[in-house]
Amino acid sequence: MTKHKRTPESPEPHGAAAEEAGEPSPRATDAAAPDAPESEVSEEPRSPREPELEAELADTKERLLRALAEIENQRRRTMRDLEEAHKYAITNFSRELLEVADNLSRALDAVPARARAEIDFVKSLADGVAMTEKALLACFERHKIAKVTPEIGEKFDHNRHQAMFEVTTAEQAPGTVAQVLQPGYTIAERLLRPALVGVAKAPANGPQGGDGDAADDAEAAEEAAPEVGTGPDKRGDTGP
Repeated sequence: MTKHKRTPESPEPHGAAAEEAGEPSPRATDAAAPDAPESEVSEEPRSPREPELEAELADTKERLLRALAEIENQRRRTMRDLEEAHKYAITNFSRELLEVADNLSRALDAVPARARAEIDFVKSLADGVAMTEKALLACFERHKIAKVTPEIGEKFDHNRHQAMFEVTTAEQAPGTVAQVLQPGYTIAERLLRPALVGVAKAPANGPQGGDGDAADDAEAAEEAAPEVGTGPDKRGDTGP
């Protein structure tokens, strides 16, 4: 039998034909190839700078996190400052307008009730002043400006009240409001102007009304109140 001679055009023998031709098949070659020993597969040696680079990476990561936290804190502070600027941008202007409101209120209080009821001109003038005051207070309310009017007998609050003098009386507990000279105002819950008040003081030989807290408040008000006649009493101020 003659052997098959391969030509460049003839396909390569596969399987049994290759075996008959005396050539080993690829599968046989793969099976015959021995596995590479595990000892020959070794890890690459660690670089001497690798620990240094890892430490530098950890430090860079920490500094990046700190920078991001600082940026977030700065953003929050900026937003808070911007919000406060929107709320209190008109603080100085509002404080100037308080004198106008005070003068309108004084003008109404100065009109005798009998003259207002009997004289048409006085009644018309007083009604006009009242309407102007009402419009101004409505404008205050739209801009979150609220009036602070202490009640007689209310506990003295140094955060909202300013003691002008002391009133010796047994009718009110020491450390409470005995007289209101001028109302105060707040803007967006921040004090714009304190209310000017007179603080009750127990008589020297009379009963010491109130409890220990009231006595402490009376002592604090006494320290805060100036001498009679030296305080900025604005009742007679008619404005510009």
